[in-house]
Amino acid sequence: MESRLRILFLMAALPLLAYPPLAAASAGADQEPVIKPEIDRKEIKVAKIDTEDFEIGAYAGIMSVEDFGANLVYGLRAAYHVTEDLFLEAAYGRTDTDKTSYERLSGGAELLTDEERKLSYYNLSVGYNLLPGETFIGSRRAFNSSLYVIGGIGSTDFAGDARFTLNFGAGYRLLLTDWLALHMDVRDHIFDIDVTGEDKTTHNIEIDGGLTVFF
Repeated sequence: MESRLRILFLMAALPLLAYPPLAAASAGADQEPVIKPEIDRKEIKVAKIDTEDFEIGAYAGIMSVEDFGANLVYGLRAAYHVTEDLFLEAAYGRTDTDKTSYERLSGGAELLTDEERKLSYYNLSVGYNLLPGETFIGSRRAFNSSLYVIGGIGSTDFAGDARFTLNFGAGYRLLLTDWLALHMDVRDHIFDIDVTGEDKTTHNIEIDGGLTVFF
């Protein structure tokens, strides 16, 4: 009888002897960790683009007209965002030009009248967002931004004639809010001119910045 009781006792204790780590693990799982990590989460508000696809705004900067100096340029731009990356843009700008070096050195020869020295242009362009991402200002503010390339065709009214114009360049867009954006652009306006007595293709660099709104 005693031997049977010993056998029954061993059979009951056998599972505990075979799996002691499980019992210890289950006991430890109920205990709280010795060190509690303190995580200070910072709230970052990201300016997102508005749900509307139209964008309009004004800009100002400097335009260097080949042979005619660098002067203030200003204008208006309107864009339609076809997709998240692709957009169409129309622009109109104006600037004044200076006398050429020939006019200044000749002592009186005027190649253009005052009215003809005023330059205005309009163009239609296609833009593509190359590097959409976020720009951090400080540790608590993040803004959606994108670097884009752009190019198109248009017309430049200068020196008494309308001149077919190609334009291409790059820009940077920073979304300050969900409806307001800051732009910085560099463009090259390419057109032919013969004012100085020879036909040549000119490169006219424009650097500007502006604000646009989405609606």
